[in-house]
Amino acid sequence: MDYIREFDIRLDKEMFYAGEILEGHVVLDTIENFKLKTVRIVLRGKAHAEWQVLVSGDRSAIKDDQYFIDNRSLIFGKVDRQDGPAPILPRGIHHFPFKFQLPQSSLPCSFESKPGYVRYYIKVTLDIPYASPPQGMKYFTIIGPHIDCMDDQYLKPIGALEKRTKCCLCCKSNKVVLQCLLERSAYVCGEALRLKANIKNQNEKDIRLKVRLLQNVHYSVERGMLGVQNQKDVQHSVLEYIGEPIHTGCESQWDSADGLVLPVMPPTLIGNCRLLQIYYLLKVCVDLGKGDEDLNITFPITIATVPFRIPNCNKTPQIFYSVACDHVEGGRYIGPEFLLGGHVYDGSQTEQIVLYRPVYVSVRHPNCNSTSAAVTTATSTTTTTTTTTA
Repeated sequence: MDYIREFDIRLDKEMFYAGEILEGHVVLDTIENFKLKTVRIVLRGKAHAEWQVLVSGDRSAIKDDQYFIDNRSLIFGKVDRQDGPAPILPRGIHHFPFKFQLPQSSLPCSFESKPGYVRYYIKVTLDIPYASPPQGMKYFTIIGPHIDCMDDQYLKPIGALEKRTKCCLCCKSNKVVLQCLLERSAYVCGEALRLKANIKNQNEKDIRLKVRLLQNVHYSVERGMLGVQNQKDVQHSVLEYIGEPIHTGCESQWDSADGLVLPVMPPTLIGNCRLLQIYYLLKVCVDLGKGDEDLNITFPITIATVPFRIPNCNKTPQIFYSVACDHVEGGRYIGPEFLLGGHVYDGSQTEQIVLYRPVYVSVRHPNCNSTSAAVTTATSTTTTTTTTTA
């Protein structure tokens, strides 16, 4: 409207944890007096999933919503609109403070992808007589759910052994043995995976160790059309390591040391949202060469929101908040409503003004300048020792 110079929603900070107080104020800068009945505000947390399906040759959308927060408040005016005339707001700058208590329950993290999202926002509506009500929205990030790397279930080491024996025509046994130890199973972005592997090669060919961290996102819509697949699964490779050849008759001792540093990505999300689940798997593999089935060991990895702390040490990791890297779900896509001009992000445009992106917990690893690097083959930052076996 011509008589409103500025209409803005300002929060005390941009990210919040469950149970915190969300405070802010609405700013109105007006150049003339006008009647204002009410200023209403809504705090909302919402998950949405939607994608296209082909039904009888026609494309249709299946979609569903889930609400986590839906609080409303009146920060100016009267509840009963019939109680007298609307007050006159004089020209000038006006501040309308507001405050909400976020629920103590474990809220799912803010998340953006093409098939679905989890968004939290403040919506303000000005009720002006005989005029279309101006509205404003402010998005913010929820850091969640609460997952602590120091919980006992994550501190227990996990070991696994896989071997393969193949008899050739001369009855000579060819054996490959893969033994792994994962020191703990939960990590915050920016930390290094703690994995050790022992590989014995009695095969007639050289073999290689391969390590991959995979992100899996499962979308589910309960209100889908009859006879239509209402689930969608997406998988991305977060990081990858390919080792040097292990020759016949050799044994290799491999330690990830500080080589497998986790980039920024959404935390594990299981059981907090019915529309989407996020989980991670660490796949350790011995490549036996063409024609042979590889040896595989898989570990579940939890991406946490509270970092590991060294016991009896006063120094705690410094926490940063960063957007997800662009090769995982949650970092690959920016909705057109968050790009100035409404353009669709396709990864090729570098000069984009982004209005909002969710952020995630990260710590600064001492040997890593950027935790949001692309998928890498970290052959030069790991420790490997090889010995010849009889």
